[in-house]
Order: sequence, then structure tokens, then C-alpha cells
Amino acid sequence: MIERLDGSTRLYLILGDPIAQVKSPQGVTQAFQQRGYNALLAPLHVAPRDLGHVMSSVGLARNLDGLIVTVPHKLPAYDLCNSASERAHFLTSVNVMRRTPEGGWHGDQVDGLAYIEALDKKGLEIRGRRALLAGAGGAGSAIAEALVRAGVAHLAIHDGDTARRDRLIERLDTLELAEVGAGSDDPAGFDLVINATPCGMREGDPLPFQVDRLSETTIAGDVITAPEITPWIAAARRKGCATLLGIEMFAAVRELMVDFLLEGQTP
Repeated sequence: MIERLDGSTRLYLILGDPIAQVKSPQGVTQAFQQRGYNALLAPLHVAPRDLGHVMSSVGLARNLDGLIVTVPHKLPAYDLCNSASERAHFLTSVNVMRRTPEGGWHGDQVDGLAYIEALDKKGLEIRGRRALLAGAGGAGSAIAEALVRAGVAHLAIHDGDTARRDRLIERLDTLELAEVGAGSDDPAGFDLVINATPCGMREGDPLPFQVDRLSETTIAGDVITAPEITPWIAAARRKGCATLLGIEMFAAVRELMVDFLLEGQTP
């Protein structure tokens, strides 16, 4: 529940296409107000071709302090930042942006950190494991980087856009922390299998992996929050797999985003 809403309320927007599925507005607004900030987060449906125009326009609003960026804007939004964290520079992607004193935007990408935190919270050990990831977009890239830094021994990346996949593999190879290569939709032989694509958001979407090749000892994850139980997660559970839901990742990413957005501010 919004405890305060008046002319002094500070505004934050979440930009996406589609946008109806996001759960951030309520949770982030509650987090703001629980911390004593008179602020709210509102959704804004923005098509890819309009992102630059929209950001130029909303940037003129003097009571707008930050942005959260979701599918499909995480990569192009990076180019609209005036500055960014080292992690965002490495990934060339952002999912959160705050206003700088000069009036520009400073960005970061915390999806990967949140996924590792969510795995840790459930006691799901990944160090030394073999991981398969579907999706080399904004969220997928961030999760891939975080998995490598968290100590996976091998990471295979599967994406229909092979050029984008190969660029991500090349960047991760520069870290020299794990064996990284191209993967497929076959999860056989992997300890951790994560869907970081939109597959499962819409009825009739194909499964991101071959479920019949899935072992019951594999950890299955997803980034999708609506539906809460995607067909991929439901199929993995029928196999007896431990799972990590998109909403469990969201609980972690929400706190990281709020920390970033409110940095340097006082209630």
C-alpha cells in the first residue's frame, strides 16, 4: 500500500515491451516507502524504436530520479547512459539507471548478482559445477558473467542469435575464470540449467530445453516472473529437479535496485 502520494513524491519508471508482466512497481514502491522515501515506481510501455525519444523526454522531468530497464531495452539503454559501473561496461547492458547531479544517467546491471544471491539463499551450490544458460541478452549476459565470477567450472551458452552468443563468449573468455563455450537446448550432463529467454511468457511458447534429456539431479532455473511457474519449471519439477523461480530472483534484484537508485539520497 502506498502510504504517501503528493506533489513532493519522487518518481521512478520501469521501461519495457511488454510491460504488463512486471512485478516491480508494487514491490519497489513498498521498498522505497519502507525505507522512509516518498517515492514510487510506475510502469511505462515503450517500444524499442521509441526508447531514445522517451528517455530524452522523461529526462526533462525534474522530479524523475531513476529508471529500471527490462526486456528488450537493457542493451540499448546502456548506450544512453552518461556513465556506468565497471560491470555494466563489461556487459554493455544496464537494468537500472539513476540521475546524476549533472542531469545525466548512471547505469548498472544487477541481474546476475541477484541470481547468485537467490541461488545462495536456497542453498544451491554452483562452485565447480557445469552450467547451461539459454539467452545471451541483457539478463542472460549478466547471469553468465555472475556465474563465471561465482566459480562455475564450465558454462555453455545457447542463443538463437549466434553472433550475440559468440560475442558474449569472447568477453567472458577474457576473464579467464572458467571454460566457456557454445551450448544447445540439450541439458544432459549439466548441473545447472537456466532459462534467461522470454520462452514461457506466452501460452504456446516452446520449451527452452529438451526436458526428456534432463536429469533429476539438475538445478533448473528461470528468470520469468509471470507466469510464476513456467512450463519449463513445471516440467523440471515433474522430473524431480530443484528449481529457482523468476520471482525468487526478483526478490533479490529488487533490493539491489533500490540500493542503487537511492544511493547518496536522504529520506
